[in-house]
Amino acid sequence: MHDGMPQRARISLRLGVVCAVLAIATSACAPLPPKTRMAGVEAKPAAVAVAPENDLMLKLLAAQFALQNDDLAAAAQGYAEAAELSADPAVAEEATRLALSVKQWPLARRALTRWQQLAPKESGIVQARAVLALGEQRIDDAYADLSALAARADEQGWRLVAQVLLNAPDKAVATQLLERLATPEHLAAKETNWVAMSQLAFKLGDKALAQRLVDRAVAKFHGAEGYAWSARLALDRGDKAAAQGQYAAALKRDPDSLRLRGGYAALLADSGDNAAAARALERGPQDDVTYAARAAYAARGEDKAALVRLYREMQADKGERSGKRLYLLGQVGELLDRSEEALNWYREIGDGDEHWFDAQMRQAVLLDQLGRNAEAVDFLHQLQAQTGEDIEQLGSAYLLEAELQVRRQRPRDALAVYGRALGVLPDDTRLLYARALLEVDQGDADAAERDLRRVVELKPDDAEAMNALGYTLVDSSSRGDPKLAEARELIRRAIELKPNEPAIIDSLGWLHYRLGDLDASLKQLRRAYEKQTEPDIAAHLGEVLWVKGERDEARRIWEEGRKKDPKNKVLLETIKRLNP
Repeated sequence: MHDGMPQRARISLRLGVVCAVLAIATSACAPLPPKTRMAGVEAKPAAVAVAPENDLMLKLLAAQFALQNDDLAAAAQGYAEAAELSADPAVAEEATRLALSVKQWPLARRALTRWQQLAPKESGIVQARAVLALGEQRIDDAYADLSALAARADEQGWRLVAQVLLNAPDKAVATQLLERLATPEHLAAKETNWVAMSQLAFKLGDKALAQRLVDRAVAKFHGAEGYAWSARLALDRGDKAAAQGQYAAALKRDPDSLRLRGGYAALLADSGDNAAAARALERGPQDDVTYAARAAYAARGEDKAALVRLYREMQADKGERSGKRLYLLGQVGELLDRSEEALNWYREIGDGDEHWFDAQMRQAVLLDQLGRNAEAVDFLHQLQAQTGEDIEQLGSAYLLEAELQVRRQRPRDALAVYGRALGVLPDDTRLLYARALLEVDQGDADAAERDLRRVVELKPDDAEAMNALGYTLVDSSSRGDPKLAEARELIRRAIELKPNEPAIIDSLGWLHYRLGDLDASLKQLRRAYEKQTEPDIAAHLGEVLWVKGERDEARRIWEEGRKKDPKNKVLLETIKRLNP
């Protein structure tokens, strides 16, 4: 019945006249000339007394105040009384809609009668009548009104029908009515009607009816819309093969549709065929959206040939090269190991473009990868000076500078960068967190603990921060250390916020190990490893298995971790310490 607008906003729009009445009542503006009419009411000379029961302005004012106080029942009653006095159909319409919304059926019938008297040809009356009939469980009357709406020549009729059925209190009754309405007589020779009603059936929960309707649409029209919706239904029931066939059929009929091509490509990618997804988007018109999607699918599918085709196509494209296009050219250039070309693409992006900062960061990374580390650092220093007023960007530039130093195995230089950065941005939790991780890696647990405590102080409800501090306390403590009690509380709070996060589950398992509860530890670490086969978790799980005497499985887990990251420090130290 409604158009999707919140009821309070909708009423305010329709009854702007009431605001004028309120303004008059509160002397917020000059009085209107004596003969000016408002909401069907002729302004009366001040000397004429009006009885309260006949005072339209008073009733509208009271109704509006009730509406502002979210007392919809009182507002409905007030507008219904005002409608009896007013010749404006808008007042009767709002009275009807309010009464329907609070399910006051007798009041709604009274307001609707008045609305019909004032605007008998208004299409909303038929819709409201159907809603009232459904509320009073007069199903055949509701069907008659909905049938009249469906018979309209324009598409508005079926939209009104859909609104009524979607808001019906009894979905089973709504579905039965839809099945009675969804006939060739009502749907006519319009594929859009058939597909829309299939979609409505789906929303009402009757997937079988939805399938029957779309099957009939496909058989009758063989149109792209029918095939596309049939593909969505196939996906919903888990039949990806059928969905692919339906999408292919839709694309034969509308090969230029970006929506169809995108849907088909997403389905292919979801099935694991990223290369095919990229190829599906190659056909038809191209824009920044299709170029970016093709790049993503080709990269995931490690399809270098597709990336080369895309790169050449974008280079040859004579259209305007927006910042987004230049940034994408740079990204694809990087994927193809054309670093110098990528640098040039990034350099073309103007400083007023939304991709400018990201392009600057990528330039620094590429300079470092090309062995020009000093130049990369100088470039970042210039960038930090340029972005000094943007705290987020400034912090990111510092983070990248420190990361480049870590990559060059210069941890002291990286710590110096963090110190300089935190002198400028002392409460940047990203910098504090990153420095703490490096401090842990360098064996300075006390410094890491200080930084992480500050992060938790600044972000007391951050699960990752609590987990990081908790894990650091666990890893630097032995059994009996009072810090383990604090660590337990931190990890407990973190896991309450993110109960399925592998890193937090790993911390819980490691805590149990430190406390000497091997069975509880093994249970949590296995759970964490099932969710994420990370080398750090492999190191912990393998150690507990080793201590419990399950050494063959421990070796297997460690080997899996080594295959993922042969240089993982935690894993290598664990294996060296236990000397398997």
